[in-house]
Order: sequence, then structure tokens, then C-alpha cells
Amino acid sequence: MDALVDPFVTHRGLLFTVAYEMLGSAADAEDVLQESWLRWADVDRDQVHDPRAYLVRIVTRQALNHLRTLSRRREDYVGEWLPEPLLTSPDVADDVELAENVSIAMLTVLETLAPTERAVFVLREVFDLPYDEIAEAVDKSTASVRQIAHRARDHVAARRPRVKVERSEHEKVVARLGRAIATGDLQALMDVLAPDVVSVADGGGKVRGAARRPVVGADKLARYLVAGLGKYGSGLSLSPMMVNGQPGLRAEVDGELIGAISVTVEDGRVSRIYSIANPEKLARLDSEMGLTR
Repeated sequence: MDALVDPFVTHRGLLFTVAYEMLGSAADAEDVLQESWLRWADVDRDQVHDPRAYLVRIVTRQALNHLRTLSRRREDYVGEWLPEPLLTSPDVADDVELAENVSIAMLTVLETLAPTERAVFVLREVFDLPYDEIAEAVDKSTASVRQIAHRARDHVAARRPRVKVERSEHEKVVARLGRAIATGDLQALMDVLAPDVVSVADGGGKVRGAARRPVVGADKLARYLVAGLGKYGSGLSLSPMMVNGQPGLRAEVDGELIGAISVTVEDGRVSRIYSIANPEKLARLDSEMGLTR
């Protein structure tokens, strides 16, 4: 079939977003799409009445298989595991609901769900699929899917950021954080960090100095940041970047990318910081990713 009209190509952005939302890894999402394409290539297209729904079902099933494998792999991960960050296009940020759902903060919450719960939540809450379509995708009854969706929704609601912040305010707070870190201004850091701020870093055991456990509290975190990043001196550069649909920071040392920083903002201060420094997770920060629903 002509690639320009093949439904897989037409819906590829959606299919990638579904897989990424379920896995938190662009690399694994690409693997899922490759496996899904091979299965789609063997399908009798004349028997498919709704290609979009059919493709979402294939991708969901492949992603579920990967999730079960990844959960075992992540048990052996060194330090904290965070999702792979993406440099996202402006249209992702313009879709406020999508931006919230693909944010590092939300993907981190989704990691606490069981595989089937995550699939049901993503398909229902993010992509608004009917319960009967979700039931086919996860091989459950419609009634069971409704129960799973309710349970997953309550689980996520108890853990997701409760305060929605305008993008302009988010950008201002991120800029303040970046300036305070770059200048090593301890007081400025204390002023921008919430008293009970939590910082989670993912170095994958490959980055010296990356905390392997969360750092809690403004005073402790401010001193940790000044001591840890101060060693780079004038070579450190922090520039604004849209990380998973949210204002964040790109960290470089002497022009070399060393990490991405995503933050949660509440009441004008940073309540959570997610720092991804594992080199294996930084490959997609030089070109925009077009996530879509």
C-alpha cells in the first residue's frame, strides 16, 4: 500500500504517543511500533473496519508485553528511574491536557500503576477511547475495564500535582531556578524552592554525583545543587527547553549536553525537580517530537 495513505503512517504520531505514554521510554516505544508494523503488514486490510482502533489495539498489546519485561529490568536499575525526556513541539504545549499527561511528573506517577491499569488509564483518560475498545485492547471485559479505570483514576488523582499553573508562571519560576543554579546563589535557590521540595535524579549509575535517592527539603537541596553543579563553574549553561510539553531546562557543560530538568510548580515555587542525566536517555533532546492525540 502506498506509504502516503497507509493508516499506520497516517496515525503514527498517535501510535507513538500511546506507546510512549505506556512505557515512558521513546526507545522502547519505537521498538513497539516496529513490532506493531510487522503485525499490521500481515493483516488483511479488507477485514479491518476501523484501522485507527485496530492499530491502537495492536500497539497496546505490544506495549503491555514490553511493560512486563521492563518492570523486571527496572528492578535492577541503579538509583532512581525516570522517564526518557523529549524535546516537544509547541503544539504539544498548546494542548494543555496532553502536555499535562505526557509531563515527566505524570509519567512518573504512571510508573506506580500495574501494567493493565496503566494501559486502561492512558487509553481512557488521555485518548478518551470507549470502554469497549479498551476492553478489546487489554483482553478484559468491559465491566472489568470500567472497574480498573476507576481504580487507576483514584490512584493517579492521589499522586498527581494538584495545582494547575499557567505556562507563563511556570516559565518564570523555571527561569528563576535556572539563574539561581547557574550563579550558585544559595539565597535565590532558597527563595524559589518550596520548603518541602523533592528532587529526583536519574543518572542510571553512569553519572558521578547524581543522587541515587531523592533529596528532600529546600535547605538540603539548595546546598546540594550549589555543591554539585558549582564544580562546573562558568562552563555550566542552563537554557530554557520544552520538556514533555512543560517548561524545563537543558543543562550543558562547555557545550555538551549533560541533562534535562523538569519541574513541578506550586504557589510560585518549585515543589519537585526531575533531573535526567543518564546519557542513554538524552538522545531525543536535539530534535522536536510531535506527540499527538
